[in-house]
Amino acid sequence: MRIDRAGLPGVYLIGNDRFTDERGLFVKVFAEAAFTDAGLRTDFRESFFSESVAGVVRGMHFQVPPHEHAKLVTPVSGRIVDVVVDLRSDSPTFGRHLGLELDAAASVSVYIPAGFAHGFTPLGDRATVLYHVTSAHSARHDLGIRWDSFGYTWPLDDPLVSDRDRAFPALADFPSPFLSAGPGREHP
Repeated sequence: MRIDRAGLPGVYLIGNDRFTDERGLFVKVFAEAAFTDAGLRTDFRESFFSESVAGVVRGMHFQVPPHEHAKLVTPVSGRIVDVVVDLRSDSPTFGRHLGLELDAAASVSVYIPAGFAHGFTPLGDRATVLYHVTSAHSARHDLGIRWDSFGYTWPLDDPLVSDRDRAFPALADFPSPFLSAGPGREHP
């Protein structure tokens, strides 16, 4: 497993161990020892996946304290553009975004620390994305910012966005409760 910084403090690309033979494919997307050695959280509490069709934008989602979480995001089929935005109000990169192209065929994940908004769009007909998060879902703490409010240019003209995601506040109107470092949070 290879773990590399990805352009914003605390965000990492994970090159997953991948094994193929005549039977097919086996991919390891999490190894506690490798994550611990890199200073990343390993206390994942829930895992889930979503399947999205072409033209969809999902995001920009996060949970606020005390139920904030780090995410490990892995496309298991298809290709996506995965987008993160730094919401840590005291961070020198506050409000900056990063778009990463992830392809299931390359077996690469992205690790997103607490304090970042996250979203993605498929780059083909369909994509399935697996998530591991370090806190249980809490509807009251599950929030977001508008997908079109932070300066990222999505690679589609008229995206399909849920009513919930359209109703989120713009980044400029979101009073962020996140800080760069603290209990349970990674340091840049």
